[in-house]
Amino acid sequence: MIVVAIDGPAGSGKSSVSKECARRLGFGYLDTGAAYRALTWAVMNQKISLEDKDANQIAKEFDYQISLDPNNYWVKSFGTDLTEAIRSEEVAGNVSSVAAMSEVRTFMKSFTRDLVAKSGLPGLIVEGRDITTVVFPDANIRILLTASEEVRILRRSQELPSAATSELVSKRDKEDSKVVDFMTPSEGVILIDTSDLSFDASVAAVIDAIEGVI
Repeated sequence: MIVVAIDGPAGSGKSSVSKECARRLGFGYLDTGAAYRALTWAVMNQKISLEDKDANQIAKEFDYQISLDPNNYWVKSFGTDLTEAIRSEEVAGNVSSVAAMSEVRTFMKSFTRDLVAKSGLPGLIVEGRDITTVVFPDANIRILLTASEEVRILRRSQELPSAATSELVSKRDKEDSKVVDFMTPSEGVILIDTSDLSFDASVAAVIDAIEGVI
């Protein structure tokens, strides 16, 4: 099985680019950030409490399913379709505090690796914030997709039209950087800066990097 690990900050284009690359390559697609967002939603809606819980307890109590098909993407938790709900500003504003919990990150690492192992797919693009360094440092190819803060804010504003978009992106960067360095590629990780690239050019750059290894 070919595992492609792609990291990057909010607004770097990693989700949309990763999904399109998966479509063109015939690979599966896994948005690991969706699990953090779904868990945040569950906490906010009192479906689960993280107080005094270790990774094993979270694994037992967190009900979560996600599609690995880039052409039919959906996220479900506790019987609710959260595909759109987890993209809300409310969830985005609280996800960093949940993701910062060591017990949550321990659970997510194990959960993600298990999900990939059981996928049965010939290839899978896994994207997130610590995929190249923590979750899949042994991936066939590792890529850090980035862009300038100005470009990332512009892209996010097109997804979440709000006056608070700039503040939200900066806040996410600041809070998440306390947990994982998602702006500097570690050894063996390919850096692709999409600041001056169109969407199609960004997809082409990532596919070229993947095909150059596999």
